[in-house]
Amino acid sequence: MDAPAAARVEQASGVAEADPLALDRQLCFALAVASRLVIGTYKPILEPMGLTHPQYLVMLALWEQEPLALSEIAALVRLEPATLSPLVKRLEAAGLVTRERSTRDERQLALRLTPEGRRLRDQAERVPEQVVASLGVEVDDLLRLHAELSTLIQRISPSPGSGHDAERKNPGLDAGSKGAR
Repeated sequence: MDAPAAARVEQASGVAEADPLALDRQLCFALAVASRLVIGTYKPILEPMGLTHPQYLVMLALWEQEPLALSEIAALVRLEPATLSPLVKRLEAAGLVTRERSTRDERQLALRLTPEGRRLRDQAERVPEQVVASLGVEVDDLLRLHAELSTLIQRISPSPGSGHDAERKNPGLDAGSKGAR
């Protein structure tokens, strides 16, 4: 059967053969779009605090524990040190953090919150609630999604020193995989 005839049969029967390369079936596409939209939700919420989303992630890490070496922050927020460095400089210029030599390893710089950076936490405590309200999704659904994404991240993250990256550990995760939506 030629392609046009097959298309007519699919239309008539209402059953379409799934194209494994259809854009809407790609996990990478769904995650990329969701990521952009969710991060975009943060922008108007973080703007009054003078923070971008990546800066907010750094501040979250420091509100949890300080001081932290730049390499520790890079690992926590999963950013490359080269990306993190200018971001940290802007936080320092804003008076939210200071950089100092690490007491554990003087070759490393550590970040510490300033009093202004610590005070910003009070304002930041309202961010999660505002994000949930902006998304219009039930909290239980968001908690389930977070758990699923955390499991996925854990499964595909390279083991320290393994030499394997996520792509090699999970080839073909998108096209043709069951549940790739």
